[in-house]
Amino acid sequence: MQTLETLLNHKTIRNYKSDPIPQEMLDTILEAGFRASTTGNMQVYSVVVTRDEQKRKDLCKLHFNQKMVEQAPVLLTFCADFNRFNKWCEQRNANPGYDNFLSFFTAAIDALLVAQNAAVAAEAYGLGICYLGTTTYQADKLIEFFNLPKGVVPITTLVVGYPAEEPGLTDRLPAKGLIHNETYRDYSPQDIDQIYKEKESLPLTARLIEENQLENLAQIFTQKRYTHKDNVHFSKVFLKALEDQGFMNNDL
Repeated sequence: MQTLETLLNHKTIRNYKSDPIPQEMLDTILEAGFRASTTGNMQVYSVVVTRDEQKRKDLCKLHFNQKMVEQAPVLLTFCADFNRFNKWCEQRNANPGYDNFLSFFTAAIDALLVAQNAAVAAEAYGLGICYLGTTTYQADKLIEFFNLPKGVVPITTLVVGYPAEEPGLTDRLPAKGLIHNETYRDYSPQDIDQIYKEKESLPLTARLIEENQLENLAQIFTQKRYTHKDNVHFSKVFLKALEDQGFMNNDL
């Protein structure tokens, strides 16, 4: 029940105290991560732990100067990693065939499952966490920063530390807008209006619309937060990183 309560009360924390996390606590959080489900029990992921203050400051710049990156005492960068598994196969006279996009996707799923387990474990200790989407935006730069070899690609980063704020729960869409029983039932215009009604009626939404001088929340997403131009640019950067790291072989 404690785990269920932790999940239902998840809050994204963006302001942190500098208090260090005890090593034993961090070890347990990571071990909880490693107990996550994994494809074929291959565990094709790795975690880069960053505690050094200067390195966190350097990483803050790479993560678009989000100050929580240098505030929090620990950063966990979760990577899709076939490097270790490939080396094991080669040393056992087994020819690895994991230089393709499907293998990358498999490893990325593994890495995200581990990250979420670690996030829940951290919150169970009373720590705060925040996922950084900038990890994939800056994959090429993080590969260089961490000296990641071929077969390793950063997928996501968790900021972990003691909260210096107590935000409310973030709004979520109603379950009826997310669940499809037996088969997928596409959304009518009326369904869309109903699903997004509460989100669009929030005072925060009204403030954002006024600040951005736009007509609605959807325009804030498409014109300010996640624009087509940015999506195409970062897609190209990420695909190039996948190719450089050896995950785009299409030859049989």
